Amino acid sequence: MITRIHPAQLVLTCGILAILAGCSLNRPGLEAARTPFFEQQELFVSGTDGYHTYRIPALIVTARGTLLAFCEGRKNSGADSGDIDILFKRSTDAGRTWEETRLIADHGPHTIGNPCPVVDRKTGTIWLLLTGHLAQDVEGKILSGASIGTRTVWVCRSDDDGITWTTPVEITSSVKDPAWTWYATGPGCGIQLRSGRMVIPCDHNLADQARTRRSHVIYSDDHGQTWKLGGVAGPDTNECQVVELADGTLMLNMRNYAKGTGRQSLRAISTSTDAGQTWTPPTYSAELVEPVCQAAFVRFADPLSPPAGPAPLLFSNPASTKRANMTVRVSYDEGRTWPIARQINPGPSAYSALAVLPDRTIALFYERGEKNPYEKITLARFSFEWLTSAPPLAAQAGN
Repeated sequence: MITRIHPAQLVLTCGILAILAGCSLNRPGLEAARTPFFEQQELFVSGTDGYHTYRIPALIVTARGTLLAFCEGRKNSGADSGDIDILFKRSTDAGRTWEETRLIADHGPHTIGNPCPVVDRKTGTIWLLLTGHLAQDVEGKILSGASIGTRTVWVCRSDDDGITWTTPVEITSSVKDPAWTWYATGPGCGIQLRSGRMVIPCDHNLADQARTRRSHVIYSDDHGQTWKLGGVAGPDTNECQVVELADGTLMLNMRNYAKGTGRQSLRAISTSTDAGQTWTPPTYSAELVEPVCQAAFVRFADPLSPPAGPAPLLFSNPASTKRANMTVRVSYDEGRTWPIARQINPGPSAYSALAVLPDRTIALFYERGEKNPYEKITLARFSFEWLTSAPPLAAQAGN
């Protein structure tokens, strides 16, 4: 059963603001080493609760430590267009148990998708960026200019730890260049920099003959009240995720369409030293093989108490040239090398999202199945110790 959340503009009292601020300021650090563990459960199973397919996972930890898992509910088919809604579940015990599925956004017969949440650690507000289009405007029509409408960008928020959500508000004119056709927020998660700026990774296509793909970011410097367009990275890049490195540099890890030796089937990387206003030309990670697919990329640290120095980076994707072999990797040198790799699911796998909980548990929310990757979305919970005790990949039998 899916519960509909009735939108309501919520006004926080000073007392609630103080509680939320206290949660973020006094939040305990990650625990010391503990016994390795791994477990997983299905959160969304395609063909249930009135939806043909569930896709596009996103994951965030709130200021109170609640884990929120978002996805698209595709009503009538597995296609990227049509009647698509935004759904979510809440867990207040680090992902062990979950509340019932709830509805955040429903644009009637049309598409609203690509969830990308971010938490403002000062106010505790959870912002959710989304992208939509008319049901009949499939991607090919939008790319060619034959569509009735175009891709639109939306934002909503929760001020009560993800229990209720405001009605999505359109912000397309603030964050989309009119020369762009296709556009997507995330999916996965955004981040808040140490400066307080919130950054959402996105991608778009140009209206040129090649329909050039590029990644970009949007950002807010006023606690989500307004959103602005940041810099662009590419070409031949697409869905992306961003982290802030120890020296303040931002790193984009991007889905890659580039062809040629040393570039094909590898993740693309770009960096910014001006908080996302400009980005370096893409380089390519020889260790991060991909089948041209979305991936997750986060720092192994409490996101509401960002470390002053280096902390490991985590990366997940189908580590293959086809959508299979979901793998989580660890980097100890700010993404230069990835010496640890742990296979999570050897079979069909696709999009994923990562989050780190206050108790040091890692959560991986990912698409998987037996015949194809879109049969279910699974939540895996595991310790950093389990992840880093991985045998060589060739010896891993999966889980």
